[in-house]
Amino acid sequence: MHITLRHLRIFEAVANCGSISRAAAELHLTQPAVSMQMKQLEEQIGLPLLEQVGKRMFLTEAGQELRGHARDIAARMVGLNAAMDQFRGLERGLLRLAVVSTANYFLPRLIADFNRLHPGVRVSLQVANREFVLSALADNSTDLAITGQPPDSLDVVAQNFMDNPLVVIAAPGHPLASLPAIPLQRMVQETLVVRESGSGTRAAMERLFATQRLAYRAGCEFGTNEALKQAVRAGLGLGVVSLQTIELELQAGCLVLVPVEGFPVVRQWYVLHRTHKRLSVAASTFRDMLLGLDPKAAQAPAPAGRKRPA
Repeated sequence: MHITLRHLRIFEAVANCGSISRAAAELHLTQPAVSMQMKQLEEQIGLPLLEQVGKRMFLTEAGQELRGHARDIAARMVGLNAAMDQFRGLERGLLRLAVVSTANYFLPRLIADFNRLHPGVRVSLQVANREFVLSALADNSTDLAITGQPPDSLDVVAQNFMDNPLVVIAAPGHPLASLPAIPLQRMVQETLVVRESGSGTRAAMERLFATQRLAYRAGCEFGTNEALKQAVRAGLGLGVVSLQTIELELQAGCLVLVPVEGFPVVRQWYVLHRTHKRLSVAASTFRDMLLGLDPKAAQAPAPAGRKRPA
């Protein structure tokens, strides 16, 4: 059967009015139009729905059964409209985010701000490496992605919303920790613990050295920010990390910023979505919230006794 909502609305009006002409007047339709719709409905069902007794129409047994279902469908449509209104008003919904691991140092605070405004929206957060995040974007398993380096090949809209300054860190007892200014050339004498190959942080650091035609001495290589920070604390060398990953360590005084020429290297955070994807209200609202941030909103505070790098 191919029964439309229009068929059911007209049928309900005829059943209520007991007359095609009165139903037509109520629906602001012509009488032939209503008669045609009723004929089509009966043809689809294969049974008569109305019977004429004198000047009034009555429902057949099949018509009475259909009327019960029509009322149930009408009630469900009211519920559907109410549910859609909740989604439009951000009273309900699901926001799917995929972010690179470094972004997870500041993003929970932003999600908390969003949830305070829209507590009915559930947030699903995936934290992974850049390759996984871009894969999630490509196969539509996430609404928005956050990364420090937009892809060249994927068809996406990438909008920067926040600074991502990279800084040099050291253990407090390192010989360079107390110096006021350090030329970049001095760094070739130091061991640097580095992120893994393919890391955006490592790539940005290497570009800076390459522009000055300098080589650096690579020590241990780590796949996470936490491992790199622990290595620096243990005295294995200097490290380059996002300033946004060391807020607690700077406050505790277990890591210090080293004022090296050329740092901070200021990169950007980007929020991405597929070019032709129709974003949900929740996703577009969260994206707009990010784009409205102060670019320096999530930077870690400078530790006591030392100014933040300019």
